Amino acid sequence: MKREVISIFVDNSANVLTRVASLFGRRGFNIESLTVSTTSDPAISRITAVFNGNEQSLHQILTQTRKLEVVRDIFTLEKGRSLFRELLLVKVACDKTNRAAIREIVDIYRGKIISLSKTCMIVELTGASEKIDGFLDMLSCYDVLEVCRTGVTGISRDANTEVEDEE
Repeated sequence: MKREVISIFVDNSANVLTRVASLFGRRGFNIESLTVSTTSDPAISRITAVFNGNEQSLHQILTQTRKLEVVRDIFTLEKGRSLFRELLLVKVACDKTNRAAIREIVDIYRGKIISLSKTCMIVELTGASEKIDGFLDMLSCYDVLEVCRTGVTGISRDANTEVEDEE
């Protein structure tokens, strides 16, 4: 099983995400990460989905998803030819005895402290999933109060991946 990241351009309308996600579920695929946003064309949204599968399952999900009338385009984001990022917000309990140590970890990972009080700090970090995982592992010896991750979003390095107007 291999981690697959696919990008799906769809009509920007109600229930489109439900239709795409339910297709994955009906085929027995578990979506590990899912992000959705509008594109440069407000009529089109981009869904980035991450799941584990093999070549056969990837082909099956691409073929079945492509058949949905709301789908404009679908393709795999290949690891060496694409960029992937996640956003993490994490709330960590702190006091004057450990604040500097936590700040040092944040600096090493190029994070940003976006809120600070006497009892906790909230850190923002963006990067590859492995970087986010490593950062959380380093914070595991502190009292992590809350974690919020966006999931993977990705974009191909190639120039011709945006859906063209179909007029």
